[in-house]
This record gives sequence, structure tokens and C-alpha cells, in this order.
Amino acid sequence: MSDRLPPLTALRAFDAAARHMSFSKAAAELNVTPAALSFQIKSLEEHLEAPLFRRLNRAVELTDAGRALAPGAADGFTALSAAWRAARRSVDQSTLTVTAGPAFTAKWLAPRLFTFAEAHPGIELRFSATLRLMDFTRDDVDVAIRFGFPRAEEGLFSRKVMDEWLTPMMTPALAAQYPDPSDLARAPLLHQDDTAGFKPAFDWPAWFRAAGLPPRFASGTRFSQADHALDAAIAGGGVVLGRISLAEGDLRDGRLVAPYKIGLTTRAKYRFVCPEGSEHRPQVRAFLDFLEAQTVGLEAYRKDLSFVDAAEVAD
Repeated sequence: MSDRLPPLTALRAFDAAARHMSFSKAAAELNVTPAALSFQIKSLEEHLEAPLFRRLNRAVELTDAGRALAPGAADGFTALSAAWRAARRSVDQSTLTVTAGPAFTAKWLAPRLFTFAEAHPGIELRFSATLRLMDFTRDDVDVAIRFGFPRAEEGLFSRKVMDEWLTPMMTPALAAQYPDPSDLARAPLLHQDDTAGFKPAFDWPAWFRAAGLPPRFASGTRFSQADHALDAAIAGGGVVLGRISLAEGDLRDGRLVAPYKIGLTTRAKYRFVCPEGSEHRPQVRAFLDFLEAQTVGLEAYRKDLSFVDAAEVAD
């Protein structure tokens, strides 16, 4: 029996049939006739000199040889597809696919995209707004912007692009009603649950401790996404512990104000992540430079605040 590999088309036919356990469904996936698919599998069995399927009345099942081949065939085509996508991305200088969280995309990235588009008209920018962790070898993504605690990840280039800090934010009308931090004891508070799993916590109880005030806990309206909590605050629905990364535009345009002098910092950062080596691709480098330039203006909002690290007031 020869170790020479059989034709790729025959292996592709087998992989599809093994996944579907149906020749007709496999043929439909590959856009061939069932007869053509059956011929490919028959040629593979002749190459192996053993059957891969048992043909039953209205179904098929794998033989021992088929069960031995199926996992490797599936893994092989998955790896081959990933390698092909990576090769295509490496030579493509006209498109850039970025993934970031929905709130960050809506409140920070989207309003700035015209600036990048004007500076780089030859780059087509595509976004995937999701909190799902993307796999650069499987998903068609070039760059991820992720919020979390810095950590080294093998095979990835990672750079901090933005610090995060929080302080109470509200409409100017509500700020007139609650001029002092102690007034928040009677104010409607808005809560955001998208960072609930972060330790140490950067939430309302942590901010009250940082301000030297008795903590208020779960009372108030809760939102699963931080941008929804900000929208509620803009509508006058309450006071939000606003994240500067998401609220900068609303502060700049006067929809929200941050009247108090205590800010809460967190060691969680926004990071730019891509496969190691990809940071040198022209469109990836251009996007990283763009992000770093856009974050410079955030420093202006820090100058009047006194900051406390969330780790120092952890419960």
C-alpha cells in the first residue's frame, strides 16, 4: 500500500460526506452531482484499497478506516483554509478588517472613521462589532481592539492604545440638582454590567469608596452594555459612572458633564492586537498610527481630576 497522498478533490469529497453522513448533502455543499461525488469517494477507496463507507439503504456510515481518516481530513482542510486566508491577507493592502466591542465601536470608533477614510482613501475598512474572542487563524480579521488586563500572548503583537478611567457623568440639569458627590446618595444611579467580571471591580461601590463616601450598591437601572447606560444618562434618566473612552464625545459636545473631582482608574487597558509580523503591513500600521493619534486628546479631561486606583479601594 502506497503512502502517496490521493487527489485533493477526492479527500474533499470524503471530508464533506463524513461531516454530513450523506452523499447528497455533501454533493450539494460542493456543488457537484451525487454521482460525481460518489465517483470521487470510490477512487479514494481504490487508492486506499479499502472501503471508507458502508452503503446502507438510505444512509451511509463510516468504516473503521473512514473513522481513522475523518478527523485528520477535517483538521487538514481547516488548517489549509486558514493558511490560504492568511496568505491572501498578507498580500492584500487595500482592505482592513477590525473587530472591537459594540460599545467602543459605536461611541468611539464610528464617529472617527471619516478621519481615517479621508487620510487613507485607498484602504477599505470593515468592522465586526462583537465581544466574541476572534481567532486570527480562523476568522477573516486583521486587527482586534480589546479591553482587558494586559497579558502576553504567544504569536500576537499587542500594544496599549488607551488607558481607561471613570467618573460620575450626567446632564447639566442633573448636575445642578446634585452639586456635591454626597448628593449622589439620593440620585438615580445607572449601572453597566459589561465589566461585572473584572477584578478588582471598577463600579459604583468602588467609586464611592474612592470618594470617601458610604457605598451604594445594586439599586438603580442596570444595562448590559455601557453605551446604553450612557444613552440613558444623556436622556436625563440618571447618573452614570462614565468611561472616558466611551463618553469623550458626549462630554466634548456638552450632552454630559463630569462635575466631581474624583476619578477611578483601572489597570484594564484598550489594546491593539494582531498576528505577530502583521503590524508591519501598510494598512495595519496606518490604523495603529491613527488610533494612537486619536487618543492624545483624552488627556485634556484628566487635568482637573484626582485619581484613585480601583485596586486600592477593592472590597
